[in-house]
Amino acid sequence: MPSWHLTNADHLAAENKYTFYKPSREIIEQVVPGEVVKLIFQFESEDPEAPSAERMWVLVDEVLGQGRFRGRLNNEPRHISDLKLDELVEFGACHIINTEHDDDDNIVERYIKRCFVTKRVLDEGHKVGYLYREAPDEERDSGWRITSNTESDEYMEDTNNIAYVSLGAVLSRDDSFIELLDQPEGSAFIRDTGTGAFSRVANSG
Repeated sequence: MPSWHLTNADHLAAENKYTFYKPSREIIEQVVPGEVVKLIFQFESEDPEAPSAERMWVLVDEVLGQGRFRGRLNNEPRHISDLKLDELVEFGACHIINTEHDDDDNIVERYIKRCFVTKRVLDEGHKVGYLYREAPDEERDSGWRITSNTESDEYMEDTNNIAYVSLGAVLSRDDSFIELLDQPEGSAFIRDTGTGAFSRVANSG
């Protein structure tokens, strides 16, 4: 038995839709022989420094139908000893995590920009209660600042309580505010604790 197996990326995408990109079935159906696709090769290793998987490209030789493909590994594995460049690989649409085709509806890319968020929201399971948007600090910054609206001034002054992550990482915890993210700089919203609805307020950030 080989030490590796292909990861079913459909499951990963369903569990992490804002942070794990997987092309749609419509895009995968455009794949033809001669193109490369990326798969996740998960493996077992006795090396404690080794990762649990390698993401590698496969050159498609045949489209077998019913979402199945046959191709040859197009990378030299760094950690998987029983898998070599040009080795035959059979796989399904569920295993493909990237293609050569553009995706105009890449939800991960849409929410890749960063925001400051309290760890009360990010790590402790609190719902987003207050968010505002200011001028971004850098190119990859969205300008959004997100809290549960239960943090004290003392809490907010401790930088260890604040994380700088992608908007997608926050949406993975609570996406109830997703419709607000296209609002311009200067916008601020607070959640009504009774109804759960957000309303616009003056920016106090």
